[in-house]
Amino acid sequence: MIDLDKVRADFPILARRVRGKPLVYLDNAATSQKPRQVIAALVDFYQNHNANIHRGVHTLSDEATALVEEARRKVAAFIRAPKPETIVFTRNATESINLVARSWAAANVRAGEEIVLTELEHHSNLVPWQQLSAERGVVLKFVPILADGTLDLSALPALLGRKTKLVSFTAASNALGTLVPVEAIIRAARAVGARVLVDASQWAPHRQLDARAWDADFIVFSAHKMLGPTGIGVLYGREELLAEMPPFLGGGDMISRVTLRGFAPNVLPHKFEAGTPNIAGAAAFAAALDYLGAVGLSRIVEHERELTRRAVKALSAEPGVTVYGPDDLARRGGVVSFNVEGLHPHDVGTALDLEGVAVRAGHHCCQPLMARLGVGGTVRASFYLYNSSEEVDLLLAALRKAISFFRPAAA
Repeated sequence: MIDLDKVRADFPILARRVRGKPLVYLDNAATSQKPRQVIAALVDFYQNHNANIHRGVHTLSDEATALVEEARRKVAAFIRAPKPETIVFTRNATESINLVARSWAAANVRAGEEIVLTELEHHSNLVPWQQLSAERGVVLKFVPILADGTLDLSALPALLGRKTKLVSFTAASNALGTLVPVEAIIRAARAVGARVLVDASQWAPHRQLDARAWDADFIVFSAHKMLGPTGIGVLYGREELLAEMPPFLGGGDMISRVTLRGFAPNVLPHKFEAGTPNIAGAAAFAAALDYLGAVGLSRIVEHERELTRRAVKALSAEPGVTVYGPDDLARRGGVVSFNVEGLHPHDVGTALDLEGVAVRAGHHCCQPLMARLGVGGTVRASFYLYNSSEEVDLLLAALRKAISFFRPAAA
């Protein structure tokens, strides 16, 4: 069990009041709040260690370099990666996917060859491949979803074949909370010789990620969804693939030697980290990983499952409310998307904000998925380790108040 009082005391922003009401923050799938320990790590870097990395020989530069490389080691340990050199720091998961698209895929996927995606994908795992398709004539195929928001895996064998070069998919849907059978999809991709990219943005913050067990070629996620700062993300890559991939960006620190006529790239992972990185962000990310490790991911999963069960049960019982996503909580993360009959999601989200309840309303960067569901968007409540059952009840109370206010206009 999570010591909720102790955990909540670590998050200063939870003491805020919004529109005169206690803040109920339920937008964790977009970004999580930060504990004092992470904020302190940011401040400590700028107060005590601020310098650029790798190129200096003075004490501050050495200290800053050590902070970044220690963060890299902690990320590798957190996801059970083979070695720190397989961890590339980017700005976010979106940049990580674009790196793979513009480096590995641009060098390895030809016109007429195929990339398999799913209907659950965030735009960040659609648009880079659509750009590649438009530029190279690459064929995109999609695993469909069933009525409950889970993937129709029976359709997967027909989508895979000798032309399949990459299977790229989310491990957990940001819009519906659907948990995807990652290892089963990877095995199917491996059977036809395809490479695999897993978007773990909604998985890594909540449940154990084992890069070795998954056996994926690439895994991406963002620090800001897992108690860390904005502006730093991760690309894990299979070492031999990273070694043969051309650099994505050119400039400082991604080179070992430069002449007027050319350059030689740096060793891994630095050849993909051009320019000054988010040094303070790396230090704070390390603190976030320490925090998650101290709480325990298994406890976080258990806590979120209970909150999700409570929310799904209560929302499903409300007249005129439709809840989307799997009924089986074993196949759903801590995300609950719903709509109120006759009301626009934005109106519901605005009304909830008047009661201090922060949710996401809209298409959640999943417009094709919303079209597949036949809606323009949804209201999304997403939970994390610091949320409480009382906050679920406050969400329901605020929703009922919103419905009673809007219902005459919706009638």
